[in-house]
Amino acid sequence: MKKIVSIMMLPFLLLAVSINITNAQEAFKVPAYQKFILKNGLTIYLMEQHEVPTISLAAVIPAGAIYDGQKNGLAALTADGLQYGTKSYTKSEIEKQLDFLGASLNTSASKESANLSAKFAKVDQDKVLPIIKEVLLHPVFNQQEFDKEKARGLQELERAKESPRNVMGNYWDKFIYGEHPYANPTSGKPSTITNINTSDLKAFYQSNYHPNGSAITLVGDFNAKLMKEKITKLFGEWKKGSENSMKITMPEALPTKSRVLLVNKEDARETTMYIGGKGISRNNPDYVAIEVVNTVLGGRFTSWLNDELRVNSGLTYGANSRFAALKNAGTFYVSTFTATKTTEPTVDKALEVLKKLREKGMDEETLTSAKNYVKGQFPPDYETSSQLASLLTQMFWYGFDESYINNFQVNVDGLTSAKAKEIVAKYFPADNLQFLFIGKSADIKSIVEKYGPVTEKQIKTDGY
Repeated sequence: MKKIVSIMMLPFLLLAVSINITNAQEAFKVPAYQKFILKNGLTIYLMEQHEVPTISLAAVIPAGAIYDGQKNGLAALTADGLQYGTKSYTKSEIEKQLDFLGASLNTSASKESANLSAKFAKVDQDKVLPIIKEVLLHPVFNQQEFDKEKARGLQELERAKESPRNVMGNYWDKFIYGEHPYANPTSGKPSTITNINTSDLKAFYQSNYHPNGSAITLVGDFNAKLMKEKITKLFGEWKKGSENSMKITMPEALPTKSRVLLVNKEDARETTMYIGGKGISRNNPDYVAIEVVNTVLGGRFTSWLNDELRVNSGLTYGANSRFAALKNAGTFYVSTFTATKTTEPTVDKALEVLKKLREKGMDEETLTSAKNYVKGQFPPDYETSSQLASLLTQMFWYGFDESYINNFQVNVDGLTSAKAKEIVAKYFPADNLQFLFIGKSADIKSIVEKYGPVTEKQIKTDGY
C-alpha cells in the first residue's frame, strides 16, 4: 500500500536517529558517534548527520551554582559573561558576526554545570568555531557589559517574587537541602548579586573552567576525521586545570519527619504548594520505570492528580508530579495551586491520590496506557541535531550510556504491574513528607499546621 507524504511532513521524517521496526513499533537507536579525549582531558563527541547542512554544538563544564560558595548567582553571571567579549572580539563584534551568518550562540549555568550551545551552517564552521573557542577560552568579562547584566539580574530577582511559581523551586531546594550546595539558587539573591564584581567572575572562571571534566559535542553535516583535526587544534590549547576539589554528593541526612515551610505573601489570593521529599539521581537504573509510573500519578494531563484536583473536584487548573533529578541527588514533589479558601481540601486530595498509588497501585489497563504515552513522547526528544548534541553532553555529565535510548522501548514494555508496585514502594515517598506553601499566612497557617511543624518566612525577605 503506497504512503502519500505531503511536503509539510518531510521535516518530521528527517529523523536524526535510526529506526528499527520491532513488533510494528519504532525503536530508536542512538546514531553512531566517535568519542575521544584530548591530552588536556577535554572529552569530544562527534556524530555525523548529513540530512541538513548545519552543525549543532553543545558544551558542558563543571561550573554550576553548586560552586558559588557564599556568592549565590556567581556561576550564572560568569556563564553570561563569557559573551561580554574576548581577547579578539568585542561583544558587539560577536553578535554582528553571528547575526550576519544566521548562527546562534548561548551560554548559561544550571545548578551543577555551565553550558554552551550553538548552531550554524556547515559552510560557516571555520568562521563560527573560532568564535566559540574564544568565548570558552579567552573571555575578558567587560566591566560595562557586566554592569548592565547585573542591573537586569537584580530587576528580574525583584519581579520574580511577584509570582510564587517563579520562585517555588528555590524555596524548595533550600527547604530540602539546607546548607548543602544543592540549595544554592542559580539566579542568586539581591544581597549576593549586589556584591559580585568582575574580579569575582574572573576568579570563578579560573577556578572552574577547565577542559578536564568538560565535554564538547558536535552533531551535523561534517566529516568526522576532518572535524577531529579541527577541534583538536582549536581546543587542544585549553590549559588543563586541577580537578575541582569540591566533590558534590548527596546530603547525608535528609529530613526524618514531616515539616512545613510557609512563605507569607500578604497579597496572595491563592496558595501555591509542593508536597514531596527525597528523589533520585539522573543515572538511577530504574529511571525509565519511574518515569512511566510518574506518568500515571502526575506526568500528563490525564494523570490521577490532574483528574482528581482539576477535572473531578475543580480545586485547581492543574496539578502534576515530578522527579527533579540531579547528578548526585534529587527530589520528588507534587505541585499545584488553589484558591486560599480551598487550601485544605486541595492538600488532602493530593495526599489521597498519593495514598491510592501506594496502597492500590495501578491495573494493567492504566499501566499500558502510560507505557504507550511515554513511548509516544520519547522519539520527538531526539530528532534534531541540537537535541542529539544535548543528549551526548547529558550522557557524559550524568554518567549513563546509549543503552538508555537503545533499550528505552524494551525497558518500558518490560515494566509489569508487580515491578511498578516495587517502584512505587521504593521511590515515591509516603512518610516524612515535606510541605512548602506560598500564600497569605494569616489565612492558611492554622490549616497547614496539621501537616507538620511550621517554619515561616516572608517572601519579601532577601533570599529563600
